[in-house]
Amino acid sequence: MSFASGFVPVIPLKNSVLFPDISMPLRVGRERSISALQKALRDNQWVVLLTQKNATIPVDKIEDLYSVGTLAKIESFRMDEDGSYSIFVKAHQRVRVVQSRNSEGFYEVQSEALEDRGAIDKRTEEALFSSLQTLSDELLDLLPGNAKTVKEMVHEIESLNTLTNMCAAYADIPIEEKQEILEVTGLKDRTLKLLDRLQALKERLKIQRGIRDKLNENFQTSQKEAILREQMKVIRNELGEGENGDLFEKFRKRIAEAGMPPETLELAQNQLKRLETINSGSPEYQMIRTHLELMLDLPWSKSSPQKEIDLTEAEKILNEDHFGLEKIKTRILQHLAVMKLRQKHQGSILLFVGPPGVGKTSLGKSIARALGKKYVRASLGGSRDDAEIRGHRRTYIGALPGRIISGIKKAGENDPVFILDEIDKLSRGFSGDPAAAMLEVLDPEQNNTFQDHYLDTPFDLSKVFFIATANSLDGIPGPLLDRMEVVELTGYTLEEKKQIAQKYLWPKQLADHGIGEGSLIITDEAMSKLLTHYTREAGVRDLQRKIAAICKFVSLKFVQTHGQTTTVDVKDLEEIFGSERFSSDMIESLLPPGVVTGLAWTPVGGDILFVESAQMPGNGQLLITGQLGEVMQESAKIALSLLKSRLPLMDPLLDFTKKDIHVHVPAGAIPKDGPSAGVTMLTSMASLLTKRAVDPKLAMTGEISLRGSVLPVGGIKEKVIAAHRAGVREVIMCTKNKKDLREIPEEIKKDIRFHFVDEVNEVLKIALGVNLPHWDARVTNKEEGTPFFPAG
Repeated sequence: MSFASGFVPVIPLKNSVLFPDISMPLRVGRERSISALQKALRDNQWVVLLTQKNATIPVDKIEDLYSVGTLAKIESFRMDEDGSYSIFVKAHQRVRVVQSRNSEGFYEVQSEALEDRGAIDKRTEEALFSSLQTLSDELLDLLPGNAKTVKEMVHEIESLNTLTNMCAAYADIPIEEKQEILEVTGLKDRTLKLLDRLQALKERLKIQRGIRDKLNENFQTSQKEAILREQMKVIRNELGEGENGDLFEKFRKRIAEAGMPPETLELAQNQLKRLETINSGSPEYQMIRTHLELMLDLPWSKSSPQKEIDLTEAEKILNEDHFGLEKIKTRILQHLAVMKLRQKHQGSILLFVGPPGVGKTSLGKSIARALGKKYVRASLGGSRDDAEIRGHRRTYIGALPGRIISGIKKAGENDPVFILDEIDKLSRGFSGDPAAAMLEVLDPEQNNTFQDHYLDTPFDLSKVFFIATANSLDGIPGPLLDRMEVVELTGYTLEEKKQIAQKYLWPKQLADHGIGEGSLIITDEAMSKLLTHYTREAGVRDLQRKIAAICKFVSLKFVQTHGQTTTVDVKDLEEIFGSERFSSDMIESLLPPGVVTGLAWTPVGGDILFVESAQMPGNGQLLITGQLGEVMQESAKIALSLLKSRLPLMDPLLDFTKKDIHVHVPAGAIPKDGPSAGVTMLTSMASLLTKRAVDPKLAMTGEISLRGSVLPVGGIKEKVIAAHRAGVREVIMCTKNKKDLREIPEEIKKDIRFHFVDEVNEVLKIALGVNLPHWDARVTNKEEGTPFFPAG
């Protein structure tokens, strides 16, 4: 056979390699290829077929094609309707490009035949032929479908070269590897390389066949289950339980769509299987169904839409919802900033501590609104069973999930803002300790696998933003408190309450009572009197009730006057509320010796208290009343010991052995305790013994030591606000508490004069004008070794 000589048109191949002796249909659609084809059809119908190095990019230069290809002849052709051609070619010889040129928009090349080098002996050829034929049979057996015809065609081939070309052309191996085989110049090497590639293909086909068999087995199993379910459906219809079949299908669909973790998915599927086998009239049927419905209602994989934390928007929301609380708002924004930097909408557990009505719970609502998350609240006050947190075990019909899982179900998302209200009111009962159960809920290292007893499978709480609230830290166990970050909220000043009432409470109550804006007006004087004479609290809850009472009182008049604008003035308050509950100045104008004004902190804010002392004939005993705790009783004893050691230095005739002293704190029905009444008790007894009255507008707070030092105490802001509210104009406190005044509003600090002291002698000098001798550690009695108090 004579092959073409000179320049021959080139047709690039995208995803195939043509081997000699192989015929193949081709579709020619690219403009460059069509031009080459038309040139070949005009000449002698010979073309060179070269494979593209990269099938994803167009051929812009001859270097984009491999230099080794095949010389082929066009056996037939047909022009399609879209202008492309369908041709049938037969490859005759492997060729290598020697020279190329760009002619009329297509490439032409001169090529040389690529002959096999090196002879191959008969025995080696037979061995290679047998191996290739056997491997071809094994590959055809692994392919899906009937390969009998192809096997017969393979067995009809008698030439090793032809069999190698055919196997290389039709084997499912990468184009690059086919090109490598085409370029090998020795028949033995070419066949060995092909055998190596076919062996790897055989291993791959074995794996694929195993997968197909497994899928076929699963399909048959699913088909079998579907048939059985249809039969069961017919049986249930005959028994009058047809609706359950639809119910089970719904359950099955919901389980598939719930996005449960593997362990939970297995439990849900087992529960459904049990449900299908139990009579619907059985009590166990309802228990299993309720449990399964809870599992399907929980948001295993449903979260709130991911929203970038906008700190500017968050600050705007906090300012819209709350007046004042600048320090608290800053702390919340810092917390949100950390969440934004970590790219996680979670963080440490916040604990808002403060008196009732200061906005702890509503701050949680504002945070939820700022984050674009659902808001859930669970009140823990009075919880005395750990089952209220962890849920009941499913051993009886009345079992229920705990409050945490119930709250997550209510939210419908697995990352809500969850408020744990009144966490300090948890109490321990005989059924368990709910505070201990809360340890797992509030521990970021554990709550990703929180297990409710009723649910009986782990649920991930790590995405939940928990916020706890409390009135006091005293009722919170240490290990639980250690898991939370404390943020303290103090009471509002009078001016802050006035602003809150005018901007938030008054408009809200008007809307709640159906009164149009501007139809009911309260004067500034009336609002001020309402704050000073009818309410006295750290928060604004009672103030809100009073404003609601005004709206209710005026509503009848409002209806009778057909919506005429009504104004509430000072004189109307007594008609609405009766006589004044509080005096604007609680401090009496004159107090007898022995009565001193003290400052106290309570869970509902600061307050003032009066410490009273009286003396009577006796033998030097101390009587304490007023339901005082151990700490205050110890303070009273220390105060008396200090006076016994120091007052005789000023008045040698003072004899403590012939008189008893009685110390009383009024409101005896209320338990009182805490390390802040030491200086008050000491001043009260000193006032009694020296017969000098203390100015009632002078209040004090601080603890004392047996050596006479005044020690710092807490709750300064609450105490000072309470003192200002009660009309106090001077306050004595420890020098170390001076730093706490930074938290007190300027309008309060300018009305009060502060005395900072370090020693009880300074307290008595300010309160009573008593100059006690100062103790000097450098001067001692040489005979007895006791401290000496030099005069002066």
